[in-house]
Amino acid sequence: MSYIEKKYLDNIKGIFDQLTEFDKKVLGLINQKSIKHGDEVAKICADVNKKINTILGKYYPEIKDMNDKLEIKASLKFYYDLIDKLTHFIRSIENFQKLDDKYYKNLIKFIEEKNVLISSKYRAICTQELTAFYDPKSRDALESILTQKISRKDRHFFTMGPLEEEIKKIAKIAGAHSVKIKSAEQFKDEAFMNALSVIMFTVLPEDDEEKLNKIGKELQEYIESKKHFVKVKKGMIMTDAKLLPDKD
Repeated sequence: MSYIEKKYLDNIKGIFDQLTEFDKKVLGLINQKSIKHGDEVAKICADVNKKINTILGKYYPEIKDMNDKLEIKASLKFYYDLIDKLTHFIRSIENFQKLDDKYYKNLIKFIEEKNVLISSKYRAICTQELTAFYDPKSRDALESILTQKISRKDRHFFTMGPLEEEIKKIAKIAGAHSVKIKSAEQFKDEAFMNALSVIMFTVLPEDDEEKLNKIGKELQEYIESKKHFVKVKKGMIMTDAKLLPDKD
């Protein structure tokens, strides 16, 4: 191991030690089961994100040993999922003001089982990813699959944010004037029996049926790509995806 690699590996371990302190802090806040700590949890998320980006952008590229790379990637995956869960927690308390006790228990369990998850679930995932990246046969197979999909013009969606944000982004790009997400419970209609959420969108001018149909098709393809049921009506999408409704 080179001097720089050893130095960077020590730096990474030091950052993970700091992140362990963040774990304890956020666990203490979540255990209080109070919506008052949203700002504190948000700050922790920002700090954690900054730390893992430092690892990934500055130190990780210099690590050559596969066992070390595997250990680092597994830990990073845990923290990316933790950030996702904490972000969802923050958005949930902003929208609902009260959360079910089971929600808190599941989040607490996830944090408390960090070491087990990293050594089992995330290590297995990262082993597959690293094998696919470094093994020539795996890379050739992956390239072949991608080539076939491109030749068939398969459409896939790669998203960066929560489902609600991506839905609104797709609708806006397709020409929507406004997009609203509502709970299906608000609608007393047999057509909504299997739906959990309703996406309503408008266009300008209001009678532009071609644009409404285009938006409906774009949203249908996207939501179905996420393995959810979809029913399209004029200016409306019904789905079994449980989306956070907009505040009225």
